[in-house]
Amino acid sequence: MVDTKVVLSGLELDNPIIPASGTFGFGKEFKDFYDINILGSFSFKGTTLEERFGNPTPRIAQTPMGMLNAVGLQNPGVKHVVEHELPEMKKYFHKKVIANVSGFSIDEYAKTCEILDKEEQVGILEVNISCPNVHNGGMAFGTDAKNALEVTKAVKKVTTKPVYIKLSPNVTDIVSIAKAVEDGGADGISLINTLLGMRINLKNRKPILANKTGGFSGSAILPVALRMVYQVYEAVKIPLIGMGGITTAEDVIEMMLAGATAVQVGAANLVNPYACKEIIEDLPRVMEKYRINSLKEIIGGAHNG
Repeated sequence: MVDTKVVLSGLELDNPIIPASGTFGFGKEFKDFYDINILGSFSFKGTTLEERFGNPTPRIAQTPMGMLNAVGLQNPGVKHVVEHELPEMKKYFHKKVIANVSGFSIDEYAKTCEILDKEEQVGILEVNISCPNVHNGGMAFGTDAKNALEVTKAVKKVTTKPVYIKLSPNVTDIVSIAKAVEDGGADGISLINTLLGMRINLKNRKPILANKTGGFSGSAILPVALRMVYQVYEAVKIPLIGMGGITTAEDVIEMMLAGATAVQVGAANLVNPYACKEIIEDLPRVMEKYRINSLKEIIGGAHNG
């Protein structure tokens, strides 16, 4: 019998599969497809201090082996999440969740995290300093090591739960940003967020997205994500949640060998609502195929050669 359990900063997960923020809502959109309690956890919809409508439409564009999105952090705001979404979530998801937080200033990040830190259901705070689809926020903090350090320090000052910083791949040196957030006291790192991309409509010769650019996700970005997880694992001592293009149980094993303790599945949920369920069910078979008894034993295994 294989062991699929992993541990993130003291939080034990039945398996390493976590739907990524922005692709799973607050879980209720998927609970009628299958019992989502089979998941290790899930990262709920990116939450800001105030309600946000998001970007104008069109917000989504197809690409070969992936998609572009420029949703722009549409969400009901942290007050609504605490008063309505989390109490409702208790009825259908009985494990700790990951609270994904975004902001437009260091103070906003800190205030939102401080509020969510008090919620019993929240096991980990995932601070998104890497959203490429909003102006004056998100990625503005994630592409500068000093800003990333300051956000991390501010959030850690007002929270007690593990804080994972979600990093942008749209940088020249992912390692320097990772080291900065570790220095700031981060308990872990999530990487990577989407790559910045674009599509153009050949008929009107204009960008398809109203925002012009958007976040590129899907299976095509897996090699980039693997490379960055591999590099960061060698540079820091805190655990990593790897994401970017994961669609199969084999991808999960590969990401864990690169250095991830757990993985997040994003765009695949939007193509196939059963994506995470199918990966979880196939994981024991793939582990047996590659003679893996416990997933804990393979974390960072590609660095041992």
